[in-house]
Amino acid sequence: MTAVRRALPEDAVEVLRLRQVMLDSLAEADGPVDWQTESLPGLRERLAEPDGDFGAFVVEHPERPGALAALVVGTVEYRIGRTGNPLGTLGYVFSVATDPDARRRGYARAGMDALLEWFRERGVRQVHLTASRDAEPLYVSLGFRPKPDPLLELLL
Repeated sequence: MTAVRRALPEDAVEVLRLRQVMLDSLAEADGPVDWQTESLPGLRERLAEPDGDFGAFVVEHPERPGALAALVVGTVEYRIGRTGNPLGTLGYVFSVATDPDARRRGYARAGMDALLEWFRERGVRQVHLTASRDAEPLYVSLGFRPKPDPLLELLL
């Protein structure tokens, strides 16, 4: 059984390192990595709020003390209720990463199980995520289904 725990403020640097691992795997690393310095204070604040709407779960690296092997992060968001989701709570998974040397050990699955339980405890009935082609089988095995999404984006 994999030991998963909530990420703590002192994990913030490692959380950002694993987020970069995920971004690199999506070929989104098109800019400098100095975004991490600016992100660090806000991330530490959110990690210090155990009852907030930001949930980060980690697995410690078994071979590298002080390092994390895996990261799963999500948020609880509010939308106006509707049929099937009258409370309007929506879980969104936006960062799942496993250190390349720690893959295929079940860490991402264990982290997702913890995050999904965290969502359930908060009354979330619907969870969204965007999956890479490599990660899609994991999410499908957890019950996620593809959904046509007419997503548009505006960068301000």
